[in-house]
Amino acid sequence: MPSHPTHRVLSLSRLLILAAVLPTTALAQQRASSPSARAGAAASGLPLKHDPRPTTAAITAADLMTRLYVYADDSMLGRQAGTENNTRATAYIAAELRRLGLEPAGEGGTFFQDVPIVRRGYADSSVLVAGSERLTIWKDFAPANRRGVPRPLDEARVVFGGTYGDTAGALSREQMKGKLVVFLPPGAAIAQAAMTRLRAESPLAEAAGMAIVGLEQLPAASLAVFRQPTLGLRAAASSAPPVPVSLIVTRRAAERLLGVPLEGARVGTTGRAVTGTLALVETPAPARNVVALLRGRDPALRGQYVAIGAHNDHVGFNRTPVDHDSLKAFNAAAWAMAGKYAGLPPLSRERRASIVVNVDSLRRVAPPRPDSIANGADDDGSGSVAVLEIAEAMARAPQRPRRSVLFVWHTAEELGLLGSRWFTDHPTVPRDSIVAQINIDMIGRGGAADTRGGGPDYLGLVGSRRLSSELGDLVEAVNRAQRRPLAFDYGLDAKGHPENIYCRSDHYNYARYGIPIVFFFTGLHGDYHQVTDEPQYIDYPHLERITRFIGDLTTRVANLPRRPVVDGEKPDPAGVCRQ
Repeated sequence: MPSHPTHRVLSLSRLLILAAVLPTTALAQQRASSPSARAGAAASGLPLKHDPRPTTAAITAADLMTRLYVYADDSMLGRQAGTENNTRATAYIAAELRRLGLEPAGEGGTFFQDVPIVRRGYADSSVLVAGSERLTIWKDFAPANRRGVPRPLDEARVVFGGTYGDTAGALSREQMKGKLVVFLPPGAAIAQAAMTRLRAESPLAEAAGMAIVGLEQLPAASLAVFRQPTLGLRAAASSAPPVPVSLIVTRRAAERLLGVPLEGARVGTTGRAVTGTLALVETPAPARNVVALLRGRDPALRGQYVAIGAHNDHVGFNRTPVDHDSLKAFNAAAWAMAGKYAGLPPLSRERRASIVVNVDSLRRVAPPRPDSIANGADDDGSGSVAVLEIAEAMARAPQRPRRSVLFVWHTAEELGLLGSRWFTDHPTVPRDSIVAQINIDMIGRGGAADTRGGGPDYLGLVGSRRLSSELGDLVEAVNRAQRRPLAFDYGLDAKGHPENIYCRSDHYNYARYGIPIVFFFTGLHGDYHQVTDEPQYIDYPHLERITRFIGDLTTRVANLPRRPVVDGEKPDPAGVCRQ
């Protein structure tokens, strides 16, 4: 699941990990090879490895564990879209589908649909011209746009907006429309402010862009991050409109833009007209959806599809290993202090600094485990292997459902739902033949230590009634029929929820076309987007129960005499998720 601008509880300083950062040599591979690590795992009841064995037709905890230890193994190096590591992960899924006898439903008779992801960076030749002043990239300004294609500046008038985030006396949306707005920084958070995602409701959404003063104060490491290419859809292939330019500028550059010293600027002071384009350099990067089909048995209904999906990617790895076990302890303490999953503001530096990890106690249990790989066992290894288990159970069942079932493992969800956007914009089956979409993203945890209100029966639901109340009722009916019903949590589905979950996973791209959706999720946790999201921490019996339930629901929807009635929200094909 992509990160959210307000979810920064786990943005940890290495100084706060309270364990020695291990030397950067090769990527960390130390796992179950250590006898003491195995002993520590055994004492906690959590395996560090699981011997692979052939999976069965039944959905079982053992099968899910076997698959997940393969899919979230270190050898996958975090499965980041746009890398060969994600290609390796999708090859595993396709090999399993081939073994199970499902039909390829990608492109050219394959299980794959290529998604035009590129590695995009700013050309060193990029310049901005304000009157007779010429501003040079990386010297006078640094682009902070990390996603999307920035709008070109064509004689955009500069205006001074005061201090970023200060609402007192702030410019109106109309005053900023089409302008390049220069802001003073909100304290030391210069980079964070410049990287703020400007949603449609932001007063800056119609501005040509914003420029935050403070490039001189930006640490060299932060500037290096901005210079690194990012991954995204090829500009020519993206249906998303250009986004406002976001810049960090030097004080001198800001004064050249405004034409007056900053001390003399007042909110609303107008400056020069600016022209320029931040030239982009794009290099193709490998990314693909995996698509398979289980053909329905009913000739009258097999041309309709129930789509079920998960995302096949995660966030990759870094090149500075940390000690796994001390980071795990720190994450647990920080998560508990923050109120678990409650959409609370991030912990202050002071509160994070108050967390003490007893490294000596950890070392008595096991030696250091250097780790640099974000394995993504829960996010979204759990969903990916659950969809595989459901596919195997359906393929080997005595009778197939009446409708066809479309299995889709979307790529680049972590880059902004790009794989699902591409699939729904360019579906490999008629879009209007998809009667519903069931999305799974992070269903491997959900215990009381992970999620507020969590427990052995916990399952979060999002969107089940937003487009079709009939689908929502069916979800409840199928759950009641389970041997041990799950305890549904609809709290995450509240409109205006601070975590904005409805807009943050692949189901949304189906919903924007009016396709009824339901999204299953067991909540964020302290290991979210951390190197500590590993298979050893998954609750496999809980994962089995949820997977069985979702499989039953998929079959039930596929056997309905008619498609679920759409009686809720209007479609939003432009893809602007407003909450």
